[in-house]
Amino acid sequence: MNAPLPTAALDDAAARAQRQADVLAALQPLLPAHALLWRGEDTVPYECDGLTAYREQPLLVALPETEAQVAAVLRCCHELKVPVVARGAGTGLSGGALPHRLGVTLSLAKFNKILKLDKYSRTAVVQCGVRNLAISEAAAPLGLYYAPDPSSQIACSIGGNVAENSGGVHCLKYGLTLHNVLRVRGYTVEGEAVEFGSEALDCAGLDLLALVVGSEGMLAVITEVTVKLVPKPLVARCIMASFDDIRKAGDAVAQVIGAGIIPAGLEMMDKPMTAAVEAFVNAGYDLSAEAILLCESDGTPEEVDEEIVRMLDVLTGCGATRLEVSKDEAQRLKFWSGRKNAFPASGRISPDYMCMDSTIPRRRLADMLLAIQAMEQKYGLRCANVFHAGDGNLHPLILYDCNDPDQMHRCELFGADILETSVAMGGTVTGEHGVGIEKLSSMCVQFSPEEREQMFAVKRAFDSAELLNPGKVIPLLSRCAEYGKMHVRKGLLPFPELPRF
Repeated sequence: MNAPLPTAALDDAAARAQRQADVLAALQPLLPAHALLWRGEDTVPYECDGLTAYREQPLLVALPETEAQVAAVLRCCHELKVPVVARGAGTGLSGGALPHRLGVTLSLAKFNKILKLDKYSRTAVVQCGVRNLAISEAAAPLGLYYAPDPSSQIACSIGGNVAENSGGVHCLKYGLTLHNVLRVRGYTVEGEAVEFGSEALDCAGLDLLALVVGSEGMLAVITEVTVKLVPKPLVARCIMASFDDIRKAGDAVAQVIGAGIIPAGLEMMDKPMTAAVEAFVNAGYDLSAEAILLCESDGTPEEVDEEIVRMLDVLTGCGATRLEVSKDEAQRLKFWSGRKNAFPASGRISPDYMCMDSTIPRRRLADMLLAIQAMEQKYGLRCANVFHAGDGNLHPLILYDCNDPDQMHRCELFGADILETSVAMGGTVTGEHGVGIEKLSSMCVQFSPEEREQMFAVKRAFDSAELLNPGKVIPLLSRCAEYGKMHVRKGLLPFPELPRF
């Protein structure tokens, strides 16, 4: 027989139920009946994003179909002082779309139309729920495509890409989302329409586009985006380079960039990761290699031929044990299929994984891989690694079983150790996945109290009531103090507020 719930828990449940009823009653006149979900079985699919380790059910889920409905929902929630968490496709990996227990999840999945393609200005105007890959598919007949290509591009939405400033395997040459977006339209927490950037070369007033791109739903709810399109290259070829030593592979990355070459893509995978993806997609990877690099060149046939020769010379000089150049488009796509399927391949060899995301100077890639290998022994967990090596963006995948609380705890410590080590090596705690809730405590390692207060000041300038995606991205002083007591290694923190051990 189950023990009765404590009185406090009953009171909390009753208060939440009353709050849900009040919010539902306020929103029902604003949306069609099918656009409001509040029953437990209906809101379960929204309880987490791609970071499945943390889950919470919202009071209810609103699925507006027009911008007027978005504005109305925001105005209503602002009046009721109800938190709002905007959600796109739910593929984020930092818990940025984790619901607020006493808030509304605002799903923008129905904003999935490509509004305009312009071959002359090479732009596309799309709603926020349009899939990343769908833009390139629509632009293909014009000989154009959208360059940023996250591994989740088949599913992730452009609004989410803007919120997280997503990258992808080709961001080294073509830039992150920020570099490929001209204009963002959305709504403030009060339901007021706002635009950032412009389709022109400059915009009137303050240029805040770079502020909203990567703001993780903290400043505004994005509904429409104007993106740049680029011509499809005439040809692309990819080198698969094998190395018998991790340090040689890491040094090769720095040498390629140091030679003045900017590849279209430059990715690195360690031996555990290549084994996982090869068993999944049969990409033709060298399973005897300690690490492999994928180096791509694109452009005119003459440009590609010259760049491939230059990269082969550098890779040979760095000790590559095997070099294979894609013979045709099918083989090139096969090489990339392994990298693009690194995450699902890892899901086949472990019940769960936590994908980290930090950046370090390129010259420290080998140092980081060796440090992670030592952490595997320290925490008793496996880790498979794939890096956007060209720009030093790391994606270690820590393998664990969420049904084992001890493994979950060790996984969290492992992840925090990776992020702290990245900062110690001169890097940052996030590259393209955002902070969300996953890296809240690790922000304490990189930023001082004064810096975090400046971040809060920007947040309050847009959202003084702190209702948009609250409790994310910027850690409170109390959280940093607690983190210092639990996790921080001696001498690492650059500011004095936390105790050193």
